[in-house]
Amino acid sequence: MSEYKPITSNLGALTSVASAAASTTILAANARRKGATVINTDANALCLRLDGGTATTTTGFNVRLVQNAYYEIPFGYTGLVTGIWEADGAGAANVCEFV
Repeated sequence: MSEYKPITSNLGALTSVASAAASTTILAANARRKGATVINTDANALCLRLDGGTATTTTGFNVRLVQNAYYEIPFGYTGLVTGIWEADGAGAANVCEFV
């Protein structure tokens, strides 16, 4: 039987991605990533896609974040995260990536 080893990190990198009404990279693929968080500061909802495809506001998303909503990217997921806002506003996606 193997011993459980929790995912740990001692380094977080903060970035901010301005809102856009077109699919944009929220978090680049990173093989060293342990986890990440996203907070949507825009008044418009942010639709996140977690499989690296083009995000859309209709069916091309996995998670919809309203203003000031918080989401944890599944810890251990190292792929590309894309997103699109339902309309372009003045906010951003505030991202913290743990490596």
